[in-house]
Amino acid sequence: MTFVNASLLAGAVLIAVPIVLHLIMRQKPRRVEFPALRFVAQRKETNQRRMRLRHLLLLALRVAAILLLALALARPSVKLAGSFGSQEAPVAVALLFDTAPHMDYRAENRTRLEAATEMGLWLLGQLPSGSRIAVLDARGGPAAFEVDLGSARERVRRLRVTPDAQPLPDRVDEALRLLATSELAHKELYVFSDLSRGSWPEGGGARLAERAAQLPEAAAYVLDVGVEQPENFSLGELRLSDDVLARGASLRLETALGRLGSGAQRGVELLMLDEQGQPEPRDQELLTVEGGESRRVEFRLGGMETGVHQGVVRLTGQDALAEDDARYFTVEVKRPWRILVAGPQPAERYALYLVEALAPTVFRKRGQARFAPEVVALDQLGDVTLRDYAAVMLLDPTPLEPATWKRLADYVAEGRGLGVFLGRNATDVASFNGSQPQELLPGPLLRQARRPDGDVYLAPTGFQHPLLAPLRGMAGSIPWDAFPVFRYWQLGALHPGTGQVIALSDGAPALLERTLGDGRVLTMTTPVSDRPDAQAWNLLPVGDAWPFVILANQAASYLVGAADAQLNYTAGETAVLRLDPRARHGRYLVRTPEGLSFPVAADLKRHLLTVTATEEPGNYTAEAGGQAGTRLGFSVNLRPVQTELRRIEPEALKEALSPLSFQLARDRRELEGNQRKARVGRELFGPLIALLVIVLALEHVLANRFYRT
Repeated sequence: MTFVNASLLAGAVLIAVPIVLHLIMRQKPRRVEFPALRFVAQRKETNQRRMRLRHLLLLALRVAAILLLALALARPSVKLAGSFGSQEAPVAVALLFDTAPHMDYRAENRTRLEAATEMGLWLLGQLPSGSRIAVLDARGGPAAFEVDLGSARERVRRLRVTPDAQPLPDRVDEALRLLATSELAHKELYVFSDLSRGSWPEGGGARLAERAAQLPEAAAYVLDVGVEQPENFSLGELRLSDDVLARGASLRLETALGRLGSGAQRGVELLMLDEQGQPEPRDQELLTVEGGESRRVEFRLGGMETGVHQGVVRLTGQDALAEDDARYFTVEVKRPWRILVAGPQPAERYALYLVEALAPTVFRKRGQARFAPEVVALDQLGDVTLRDYAAVMLLDPTPLEPATWKRLADYVAEGRGLGVFLGRNATDVASFNGSQPQELLPGPLLRQARRPDGDVYLAPTGFQHPLLAPLRGMAGSIPWDAFPVFRYWQLGALHPGTGQVIALSDGAPALLERTLGDGRVLTMTTPVSDRPDAQAWNLLPVGDAWPFVILANQAASYLVGAADAQLNYTAGETAVLRLDPRARHGRYLVRTPEGLSFPVAADLKRHLLTVTATEEPGNYTAEAGGQAGTRLGFSVNLRPVQTELRRIEPEALKEALSPLSFQLARDRRELEGNQRKARVGRELFGPLIALLVIVLALEHVLANRFYRT
């Protein structure tokens, strides 16, 4: 047992006061003369015993009252497991601040981060002298102890919101790692958070088990600086129909307007940036959203000229959290990609299905087609300037001259795309297995596999490849078995670097990809456009062939580099922009949403521009060569989870920090009480005062009764 004020135990000597009073005030027996002296003597002895017992009981109660008062003023406490007996002993302290964007929620004229900063500065002033202090936030990276208390205070004052915030359990793990390196015996961890679900993902505490076991004596505190019932409008993730469009095509933008709190009405507007970067309104929608629900918002934008276009979808008006009120986007409009389609004679009839899938006649007439396919016969391929086309597709190729294969290989190595769709004309297997064709094909041709029963069909899985991304949301609803494959080519051992994109239902490869230099080759083991006057190899392009149309367009987009072109990123992601192979600018000037500029060197061998400084949300530009040069752009948005305001349940919080034991506090008073319990144990002042009141009450009742009698 320890005492906060041990010197006050000297007050126990005051027990002499009731003893002296007892001796002074005790009643003396009166001499009474009575005839029945024997009876009187007996009565006297009985009365004396009763009075002595009563006075001893009162004496004990009064002594106990003074002892209890002295003991209570000495502030005794009982040590608990993990307490270290003194509030003055130095401690190793880690202060972890949640700096995710949702901490910018404003209530009572201050943000949650400002509230956490204020409490953190107060806490620093309460720490014992000689303590070692570390200040962490939600950024990644290792932590370190501050030099002194002054530097710790300055570090807390300079805390800012982190757009790409890490989950708090990961940062708690880093804080515990740092505390374990301290030579001080007593260690404390303080986590300042608004308890938003976004900072405490499910399963986030799995890494803490081993670390918490290493520091069983560490005391952990979670300081809740959040708002019990926040109210806020928010925009969800912004989805674009394409990052790269053909001129004449329309752009579809889709997001969701969410509401936390009571139902209300709010407007959502679409703005596009002009050449000077000023926003121009294009469309607006007014929606009423009930609390806890969300409503879909969609805009369509057309008539854009070639070039890079940037804009923003944002809420009208203001609310308590500005970070989720705007979603930025970038889209690039290009001329329709020229694709060379080479097929056997008659080439136009052979390529009919594929051409109509890529550029339907009605779209070509309206100027809305994404691709501009041009059909030539395979025997004319040697006379065509391949560099004039963004991609080349070989339909059911016949054996080609080695020089033609060499031209195609050089074309691909420069960063272009080639599609090879094998069919009935690959009869001379030895020709296709020569050294020149095998530079492009995924492997040697073995034999034709025949499945006349129609029980084999395309069976894509995973949908992680960029070519299959649009099919991901409808994976379970595509009737692939309605488009059977009757014949396909079986291949030998695949060349290194070859990957399977789509398999057949019997496990054989249907679509494979191979890289060559900076380009790529897609090879399909069954044709996509067959000869109309012969027995079909498959039924992919017939009937209600919408899966074939999507697949053909995605294959073409991937070959020209549009399917995997990305212009919209989340905060912290590395932006990789594809450059025109003809571009010769070695350095670009990147401008951030805040107006800052910095140079970035381009990779002219790989035709890429890589930008790593993408922490701030907004629209970025990259320019080279002045006004007549090249202008690129991309956009950065926060992940919706970073602005999540719904609070985590207590049980979920325990699970997120399990097995670490912690105390939860909402204000300084609760924190001080929890600190005292952890440092010096549980105080007995309250129970002692309660017991003192009971003793005084008993003394009062008994004294009144005995003296009256």
